[in-house]
This record gives sequence, C-alpha cells and structure tokens, in this order.
Amino acid sequence: MPPRRRPPPAAGVLLAVVAVLAGCSDDGAERQPGDEVTAGEAEVLAGLLARNAEEGGADFVVTAPFGEDSLLTLTGEVDYADAVGRAQAVTTRGDEAPEVRTVFFTADELWFGDVPGLGEALTAAGLAPAGYVRRPLAALEPGASPPLADVLVALVLNLSAAEDDDPGTFRAGDYTWEGQRSIDGNLSAEFGSPAGWTVAVDSSTDLLLQYVTELPGQEQRVTVSLADHGPRDIVPPAAEETVDGAAYPELLAAVGL
Repeated sequence: MPPRRRPPPAAGVLLAVVAVLAGCSDDGAERQPGDEVTAGEAEVLAGLLARNAEEGGADFVVTAPFGEDSLLTLTGEVDYADAVGRAQAVTTRGDEAPEVRTVFFTADELWFGDVPGLGEALTAAGLAPAGYVRRPLAALEPGASPPLADVLVALVLNLSAAEDDDPGTFRAGDYTWEGQRSIDGNLSAEFGSPAGWTVAVDSSTDLLLQYVTELPGQEQRVTVSLADHGPRDIVPPAAEETVDGAAYPELLAAVGL
C-alpha cells in the first residue's frame, strides 16, 4: 500500500503539478522513467491517501485475476467518511457464465445479495426469507488465507488515511517517476515503489486514479481504479433484509460463502 497524509495543498504541491505536466524535474531537465521523485512529487505522494479521505469517497473498479483464466471484478462506490461501500461482484472462469452478486462492506462485515440457492437454503434451515447474508470480514493477518473478495474490499477501504505521510519517506526510498499516461481521459503521472506497487495520480487534481499491486503469495497484479471523487451516502442492508451467517455457518457453507 502507498504510505499514508494532509490539509490544503501547499505551494510545493502546486509546483509539483506544473513539473508533472511538463514532464520535467525540479531543475528543468528532461524526465526519464525510473528517475527519482522530486521534492514536490514526494509532497503529492505523501498526501495521496489523506486526499481520498478529504474528498469523502469515489467510484471504484477492482480487477483481480486468480487461478487459471479467472477474474473477479468489483464495480461500485466507497464512502471513506464512514468506511462503507457497495459493489457488483462479477466472477468469470474461462467460458463459464459469469457469477454476479451484490456486495456491501465495512471494515468489519460483508453482505452478499443475489446469492444463488439462498432462498432454498433459508427454507431448509427453517429461517425467514432474506435478500442478504451477512458475515464478518475474514482475518487478513499474515499466514491467513482469506477469500479474495474480503482482501479486495479491505484494499479499497485502505486507500484512505487520516493524516499525511512523511514526504521524506518518498525521497529517501527508491520511489520513482514512471512517466505519464491518460486514464479515462485524465492525464496522470505514474510512480513506482520499491515494494512493487504503482500509483497513477491525476496531474491536475493530485487525486489517486489507479493503484496496482501484487497480493501476498500471488503473481497476478490487482488493479484498483478510482473516479468521480466526492462524498457518498451508502447504507448497508437493514437487519430485516439480512440473515446473520455467522450464527448459521451451515447456511454459509450451503451457499458457498
């Protein structure tokens, strides 16, 4: 993950935007991919996650390849103020028909809707009809093997921070400028980290547009794209619409959750 951020933009940040747009370093020299970040760019990177918190939320798309010829895509929106989100989760496996589910999430829980076989499983368990199954977010500590969906929603929520990072972190480490590219029509500057993750930052707003990283123990790279930053109002399903899967583990097993 990119380190963590900030208040209003300082003059150094505005100078960094000019430098990025020009594709030049602080001293005006032509930039080359792999060049170290400038002092102004370090300020921008240090404030990246806190700016997400200040904006309040964003639309997002997460793509995560897994296994052989399989892909999980989450498309939705996140409210960083209240740490809650919702998404459509689409799993594709080769030529098989996609699996589509509705997902709500917080830092502690997941709600799954549009779950095949849920109605029958509820009836078999003697439970009232419900549109969603809720369960705790799986443990994400080292050595655990959480479901991919749990990892991805935690990744989305973690792209926010209450404070700036130390800009010196980005100057002292091997952080690099990797060039410019357009993302959804927005000119962005891309930066690389010694840990292997990359970020693309909107050159006119300093907002995070894309974060790409490897998951522990996997070679495939996960891509998180953010757009339309701003406040969101997301409310998870009400209790009467939800069955508590933690109280009925056999139900979770029956519907593959």
